[in-house]
Amino acid sequence: MKFVDEFRDPDKARALIREIETLLPHIPRADERPLQIMEFCGGHTHTIFRYGLEQMLPGAIELVHGPGCPVCVLPMGRVDDCVALAERPEVIFFALGFETTMPSTALTVLAAEREGIDNFSLFCNHITTVPTIKAILDSPDMQIDAFLAPGHVSMVVGEAPFRFVAEDYGKPIVITGFEPLDILQSLWMVIRQLAEGRCEVENQYRRIVPPEGNSAGLEAVAKVFELREFFEWRGLGSIDHSGVRMREEYAHFDAERKFPVPSLKIADPRSCQCGEVLKGVIRPWECKVYGRQCTPQTPMGALMVSSEGTCAAYYQYGRLAVEAQRGQAG
Repeated sequence: MKFVDEFRDPDKARALIREIETLLPHIPRADERPLQIMEFCGGHTHTIFRYGLEQMLPGAIELVHGPGCPVCVLPMGRVDDCVALAERPEVIFFALGFETTMPSTALTVLAAEREGIDNFSLFCNHITTVPTIKAILDSPDMQIDAFLAPGHVSMVVGEAPFRFVAEDYGKPIVITGFEPLDILQSLWMVIRQLAEGRCEVENQYRRIVPPEGNSAGLEAVAKVFELREFFEWRGLGSIDHSGVRMREEYAHFDAERKFPVPSLKIADPRSCQCGEVLKGVIRPWECKVYGRQCTPQTPMGALMVSSEGTCAAYYQYGRLAVEAQRGQAG
């Protein structure tokens, strides 16, 4: 199938793995511990597990699966707020997602304003990528060596917002597409940067992502939204400037200002170790409740909630391999 098969070619995948293996001896710290490379997006995580990419990689590379699933990181209290708002006699749109979905929400609000619609409002839960990557980089136990940046977010924001990762923290980062060869090529690109001692923003997903992003989408977002002082992430806690709210000019569309909401704080169970998984400190199966009390049918932690969550992906695609490892360890 055109536009699909060429991104899933097994021979090209094997060639990229060979190129990665050739580069690894040129990275001194690869002898000391596995290189940790974080893919931020849940879509990447899903592809990695669905196509068994992690099993293809050399042991010197360890993939760390980041918090890029907006469903998973939504605090349980916000879900209760949503249920309370659903009882109101008005059309209330539940706005969720990273910069990928913000433009369509902003354009919806602008259209409602233009057409004088007065029975519509927005429950805004949009979150932002860059402050969250920065929070991960600032974590004291952070060991990430390089990042794969989300291709769909980059399609909107462009390359520039990710420069701080290379310039301020000295970590390579590659904007990455979602097919198996996209991810393998991006891994080869970050490994090549590490081998050559470079730290840059590179764009593997050029067929979709323009360097400057989507100016029309960014203009709509800037017109409707402004940064919140902080936003709560399930599994990571409160992160400064990691969410947006509606500007004062559009407050008459803001469900949180129009209607009372419970705003309950509901903590995750103490036994869940989602934060440690998100930072690469432990692997999903090392969590105390993974696969036992916490499964996709009975999710306890943020990362088991959606199919794009790290623990849910491990459970769906990697469970047999994990059980085999446990058996060997035992």
